[in-house]
Amino acid sequence: MGRKVHPIGFRLGITKNWLARWYAEGREYVELLHEDLRIRQFVKEQLKEAGIARIEIERFPKQINLYIHAARPGIVIGRRGLGIKQLRQAIEEMTGKKARVEIVEVPRPELEAAIVAESIAQQIEKRVSHARAMKRAIQQAMRAGAKGIRITVSGRLGGAEMARTETLMEGRVPRNTLRADIDYALAEAITKWGKIGVKVWIYRGDTEPGAYVQQTAEMVARVTSAQRGG
Repeated sequence: MGRKVHPIGFRLGITKNWLARWYAEGREYVELLHEDLRIRQFVKEQLKEAGIARIEIERFPKQINLYIHAARPGIVIGRRGLGIKQLRQAIEEMTGKKARVEIVEVPRPELEAAIVAESIAQQIEKRVSHARAMKRAIQQAMRAGAKGIRITVSGRLGGAEMARTETLMEGRVPRNTLRADIDYALAEAITKWGKIGVKVWIYRGDTEPGAYVQQTAEMVARVTSAQRGG
């Protein structure tokens, strides 16, 4: 046992929002969940160089809304909007529903755990020292305004025979404080010695949960009503 609660799931409805916002029951729920997973995997594979921080999905009876948060939105949009048009068409073919895709620019990529974790994983795949990649990510995050950052890498580090875990941390990361705005992500580096896991926690300060709870409740009610056809 131990402190294994997911930092984002722990705060849902308090200071964090759901990345998938729709309502379904029974078998339909299972089908839509797997469809969401396919959409996320497809988008991440197609836009590896865009620095995807997160993908939000909203569903309505005959439409899917995608909000892609990217550090480099120009790569997603493409020349004259061709990239985003092709992406929308591919999603419509995959789901059989009308799709609307919106690109949201991430102002500070150094404070997005998904982008930081993916960057470290890519560097490890290119045989950059894991310690060097971790130190550089920590310095950039603290320079960008993070209150704290924690990075853990696990696996056959440096091609060692025995797998091990190493952690670097700077500042404070209060993982048990619900009002703490902590972003978390996991990425995997595929090396010839096997997979190396990279976990990143970034503490960006405290938030006031009261107003957020009300806003989240209204949003959930709106999406649920639309799903039920009300």
